[in-house]
Amino acid sequence: MGNACSNNLGIPPAKGPNAVGCTDFMMDHTTQGTFFRLYYPCQESESAEKPDWIPCREYFNGLADFMKINRSLSEKIFNYLFGSFKIPAYLDAPFKTNEKCPVVIFSHGLGAFRTLYSAICAELASQGFIVASVEHRYFYIHHTDECIRALDKLIEINSGISVQNVLQTQFDWTTLENSMDLCRIAVIGHSFGGATVIEALCKEVKFKCGVALDAWMFPIDEEIFPRVKQPIFFINSEKFQWAGNISRMKKLESALIQRKMITIRGTVHQSFPDFTFLTGNWIGKLMKLKGDIDPEIAMDLSNKATLAFLQRHLGLEKDFNQWDPLIDGKDDNLIPGTNVTVLQSAI
Repeated sequence: MGNACSNNLGIPPAKGPNAVGCTDFMMDHTTQGTFFRLYYPCQESESAEKPDWIPCREYFNGLADFMKINRSLSEKIFNYLFGSFKIPAYLDAPFKTNEKCPVVIFSHGLGAFRTLYSAICAELASQGFIVASVEHRYFYIHHTDECIRALDKLIEINSGISVQNVLQTQFDWTTLENSMDLCRIAVIGHSFGGATVIEALCKEVKFKCGVALDAWMFPIDEEIFPRVKQPIFFINSEKFQWAGNISRMKKLESALIQRKMITIRGTVHQSFPDFTFLTGNWIGKLMKLKGDIDPEIAMDLSNKATLAFLQRHLGLEKDFNQWDPLIDGKDDNLIPGTNVTVLQSAI
């Protein structure tokens, strides 16, 4: 890495059998459009390069607001801390066609953007998924619609409809024709994106299941809870959750539909975005980007549990069921359910 801060830091490479490519898609510049980073299994390529983790300087302002830090000071700090990191995927590398890929739409948290969860998205792509990490435009009520629009665009691309990409990338979108298994679609999100997962399941039946990473439940209108008919997996951090939030998750419990919850020991709310890999120990702890657990162990548990859940509820013919015990919290670093005490009267 290019700076003194970055010794042995970086987003870990994906562990699946496929190399990972990524490219960006923007339909247009209107609020009716869609903007996402696509992660996909790619062909091995000598020439392909890995893109910068921070797409351009303006994003440092977003990070500053996200962390409640002064903007003018932050650009220098963030450039020093994060400016040299790369995403663990090859930009615009050719798509690898072997079998139809299940599809995941990923929704980021407030103040975040499409590249901040590359460890999760690249891992899914390495395991054979096509993943669209949506960039939200901050009309909070529209996040769910933006996820559904991204899915609609992927369905068009899959059917061979010619699409306009205003970003002029080198990627050949026609290679994705007939590449997606549209019977196997899931939605995943972190924090506010976890709330978006619940709403997206309610609004779009094409989503067969959802994974909510440390979901922030308060934006959701409780009226939708009984209308969500798909399985949901809540993967929580140990330090972020509180009784009122957990009680709302528990309102989604069902005797008929699988609703699972685990908590990863030693994690904080920012254990899910890439930040957790990009700061040394003392800065990471100071900025609440790191918990007490090794971030790679935490991410590995979250990803494996997610893959097992997706196999179970998308009917995948993979070997992810080897991690089924994680869904029930069977690991020394996991707590089945929650570490938060919730009074029955609050539920």
